[in-house]
Amino acid sequence: MKIFITGIDTDSGKSMVTGLIAKYLMHNKQSTITQKYVQTGCVNIADDIITHRQIMNTELLQEDLQQITCSYLFKHPASPHLSAQMEDVRIDSQLFTNATRILEQNYKYILMEGAGGLMVPLNFNTLLIDYIENKNYPIILVSSSKLGSINHTILSLEVLKKRNMNLIGIVYNQYPNLDNTITLDSEKMIKKYMKQYFPNAGFVNIPKINIEKAPIIDFSDIIEI
Repeated sequence: MKIFITGIDTDSGKSMVTGLIAKYLMHNKQSTITQKYVQTGCVNIADDIITHRQIMNTELLQEDLQQITCSYLFKHPASPHLSAQMEDVRIDSQLFTNATRILEQNYKYILMEGAGGLMVPLNFNTLLIDYIENKNYPIILVSSSKLGSINHTILSLEVLKKRNMNLIGIVYNQYPNLDNTITLDSEKMIKKYMKQYFPNAGFVNIPKINIEKAPIIDFSDIIEI
């Protein structure tokens, strides 16, 4: 099963959630690997892939070292289209598809993490959401307790609904939880609008965690094994 994990914006907690879902699936004896389409602001191995493996409590995999799990890696921390342009590269989404096909030969679950939010440009003609829509992947949306997350989450729900895409759940990341009143209210409002737009979608709330000692979170409300 291929699942796409996106966020309401940059730093919403996509990498942590992707790793936690992988850990949950592996705990339930499901062969699982994660994939990162594009990573900017690093070299050699994608930082987010390293984060996934830390949470999963595994070493880097051969697929990581062979750059199968991350199709594009750029040095400059910017939007994928800009980071690629700075290195005279044009992102071709067919590479994502080819990598996924290789991974699905050996794994039952492939968790594909995007970059930023849904409307991030991959190049000057294609947004990330265009690719996901074309593939009809089930989607998990990561939201957070940051001020502004209600707006960003509802906008994401609106565009997913408008494009008739398959949202299977929202993961509410309590980090950074700078104001408990805002954190609790944001959760309530996000649940309300999720049920309005996608009544069959699941909802999982995760607390602040230490990725080096990540607990096993129950994602059964979103993913039926």
